[in-house]
Amino acid sequence: MQILGIDTSGKVAAAAILETDTNCFLAQQMLYTKRTHSQVILPLAERLLFDTEKTWQDIDGIAVANGPGSYTGLRIGIAAVKALAFGLNIPCMGISTLEGLAWQCQSWKGVICPVMFARQMFVYTGIYQSDGNFVTQIESDSILEVAVLQEKLAQYRMPVLVTGDGADMLELSEQLIIASPAVRLQNGTGICLASAAQESWQKPENLMPEYLQLVKAEKDLKERRKQIGLVENLKK
Repeated sequence: MQILGIDTSGKVAAAAILETDTNCFLAQQMLYTKRTHSQVILPLAERLLFDTEKTWQDIDGIAVANGPGSYTGLRIGIAAVKALAFGLNIPCMGISTLEGLAWQCQSWKGVICPVMFARQMFVYTGIYQSDGNFVTQIESDSILEVAVLQEKLAQYRMPVLVTGDGADMLELSEQLIIASPAVRLQNGTGICLASAAQESWQKPENLMPEYLQLVKAEKDLKERRKQIGLVENLKK
């Protein structure tokens, strides 16, 4: 099976192609760019296909980071994958951005903590564990204050590998070890590996983002409903 993995959840646009029969990556590329991911991600994927002498018809499934991360970035990546999956008549799969980051550190034997900047002193995070080959989740993805996460990780009393663009927000120590720059940011390979391990493919119409926190429109609506409720209570 040929899996195309796409990640537009953060500051980088990334894509990779995994051949599951040989368990080898045919190509991988990430680009740290100030341009919007909508201008970058499809040309990036097409370049991988060209370099590997593949066509879109050779791709059997497309996996994409579905959150957490940049709201705009996630929408761009998911919309692109939906359109491709519909057009090619192939399945797709949404993978947690944090899980993808954990799978990029697959060779680490022990606890892995992906950390992504959310806002102010809050981060998106999850706790995973790898035996050097297979990655499993041991604590659900969530949004936490940095200080709370620091205390949580200290309770493990064992080395923890921290990765992601928010890794340096933690106070590193002999226990908290930061991942190599080669795997610290999203590069697409983790999305491919996680999808190959799960094999729970979806129809494109079922692919949805997982933000972990309300988007602005939802926050505004919630606040508006709260204000309406207060007004109605005053009228009684």
